[in-house]
Amino acid sequence: MKNIYKKIGATAVGVMVATNVMALKELNVAYFEEWPMPFEYAKQIGAYDEALGIKVNWKAFGTGTAMSAAMASGDIDISVSQGVPPFIVAASTGQDLQIVDVAVSYADNDNCVVATALEIDASNASELAGLKVSVPIGTAAHYGFLKQMSHFGVDVSSMQVVDMAPPEGAAAFAQGSIDMFCGWGGSLRRALEYGNVLLTGADKTALGILVWDVTSTPAGFANENAEVLATFLGVTAASNAMWNSGGFTSLMIPLIAKDAGMDEAATLDTMSTFVFPSVSNQLSSAWLGSSGVAFLKGVADVFVDAGEIPSARSSYESAVNTDGLNVLARDRKSTRLNSSHVVSSYAVFCLKK
Repeated sequence: MKNIYKKIGATAVGVMVATNVMALKELNVAYFEEWPMPFEYAKQIGAYDEALGIKVNWKAFGTGTAMSAAMASGDIDISVSQGVPPFIVAASTGQDLQIVDVAVSYADNDNCVVATALEIDASNASELAGLKVSVPIGTAAHYGFLKQMSHFGVDVSSMQVVDMAPPEGAAAFAQGSIDMFCGWGGSLRRALEYGNVLLTGADKTALGILVWDVTSTPAGFANENAEVLATFLGVTAASNAMWNSGGFTSLMIPLIAKDAGMDEAATLDTMSTFVFPSVSNQLSSAWLGSSGVAFLKGVADVFVDAGEIPSARSSYESAVNTDGLNVLARDRKSTRLNSSHVVSSYAVFCLKK
């Protein structure tokens, strides 16, 4: 089975299990429970261990801030799906971390909702002036709120902005004590029972208002273990390709749900709002090629204004390392990594497990 997977890995991932991979005895990876993603299928069947030829230790975390601390201490080598805000806080305060891929985009899972009774939508958003809104200051939701108001030409200083955590904001919104709610997750779903969004996730993404998590790693680890990182990202990319194809949902969901600690229905419901960009997409101007880097600076500036961090970098370009993704992209161009082949070859391996 190892030979089968190494052969698939050489084709689908584009990197062989190399000397640097073998030099590293174990790999420590952070992830979130109750945050279902395609990589968890590969995790459950041991595909990462098999592709890398070393043991991968997976450690669950509750926050992206805790992931940053674990990478700073050397306890974690790679963090999967770390939020952009905690990454920015760490990168802006001296920690040398790098983004190595876009783990997931979930623009429909972080948004602002306007009370139904106000009958305000994108066509008359100017009527938001003077209204009361709950916003968790210093978060991605805060950044998204500011960008949306700028897009609609609404002067934020004319609004009553109240700093509230999403659960509190959702409760206040349900009671009718605020006019608009901004937040994410379960709080957002509860708020949607009483209102409507101004912009869909796709609308926001098109405007450069991104809501996404990253795979991050200490810069030193990336430099010293380039083959390890490229192989790891290759297995992740193959898992995403399987999921995005739509042909392996019934195969993947049971193990993803098991790994996430969720039931299958909740897993499907949650993942229906997630987008897992392809390698070429991640390298495009919409993500790490341009807009994503600019977005990092925008988030940092919001945090400076909110007093969350003392200062921002002039640019976050050096905090993005696309070397691993470029390995995968080069192999795709040489016909060794076209998406249909990734899906079919990786699926054959998975089914044989």
